[in-house]
Amino acid sequence: MATKKYSDSFSFLPQGGIIQDFKVGGTNIVLGFPSAESYNTKHSPFFGETIGRVANRISGAKINSLNGKSYPLAVNNGPNTLHGGVKGWGKVDFEGPKDVERNGKEAVLFTYLSKDGDEGFPGTVEFKLWYTPSVEKDASGIEKTSLEIEYEVELVGDEVEETVVAVTNHSYFNISGGPTLEGTQTTMETNLHQVVDDDAIPTGAIEPYPEFEAKKEFTLGAETPKPDHCFVVNTDPSSVPLDTRSQSLQKLCSFYHPNTKLHLEALSTEPAFQFYTGKFIDVPEMDGLPARGPRSGMCIEASRYVDAVNIDKYKSMVLLKKGQVWGSRTVYRAWKD
Repeated sequence: MATKKYSDSFSFLPQGGIIQDFKVGGTNIVLGFPSAESYNTKHSPFFGETIGRVANRISGAKINSLNGKSYPLAVNNGPNTLHGGVKGWGKVDFEGPKDVERNGKEAVLFTYLSKDGDEGFPGTVEFKLWYTPSVEKDASGIEKTSLEIEYEVELVGDEVEETVVAVTNHSYFNISGGPTLEGTQTTMETNLHQVVDDDAIPTGAIEPYPEFEAKKEFTLGAETPKPDHCFVVNTDPSSVPLDTRSQSLQKLCSFYHPNTKLHLEALSTEPAFQFYTGKFIDVPEMDGLPARGPRSGMCIEASRYVDAVNIDKYKSMVLLKKGQVWGSRTVYRAWKD
């Protein structure tokens, strides 16, 4: 695969299937470190990681009802569980990368066996991650660099009859060419979001986000807007299949920066996505790179609804039983004028 043009654009790490490089026009548009070791320190705010077994927050650090009982989880974000626990899947080594063919294209496969009791979650699950990178010209001749991410999870152990799964990627993007996101022109396909309480747990309401409108361009400033919320693409939770891969890819959001002439868009089969403009980033100067601070990158985390495991009307989208498959697809695509 080293002879392929896209190999100059992407690099991945066994730890958490991290996306280390996503280069467009010679610019790496994801935050990270040049050395693999730096990703496994307290200074990395999930840079590029695969987040599992359950992404985002679980209220009260507990699964309230599963297999006829409750399950206590790690308390690592106020009173809640965040991104699968203390290590989650982002700070463990996957098997891979392995060069494979997927849907007629060359791809990279990572796998991970998450055992019963991993971070408190019940049941042994097998996780598969395919990255399908490409550098292709579109109909108008513009060369676009894309990365399709495909996830698949099965409950393979006999310990329990059901578990919960919600996997995403936590890459931080910056197309500004500068130390912050300032000046990035942004369009969100939806502004409906899960309203949250002071602990960032959904209240149950889904309402328009007040800082911007849907499908109307706005610019990220030095300090605002500063979302860290789950935006909802599909407002009918009962229609969300456990495996969304057969669904059509829907555009989530798009970005452009006039200084670099770089474009970025995200598409997914998932019903929602966390949009986070990095207000808590605090990475010191290290590994030969300058310090990274607030708003130095943004995350577009395609996902299920937040805290779906503890909300009955949302639970079906994360509840994985024996014989079932959980799956999703997401595409990040970028190009330069």
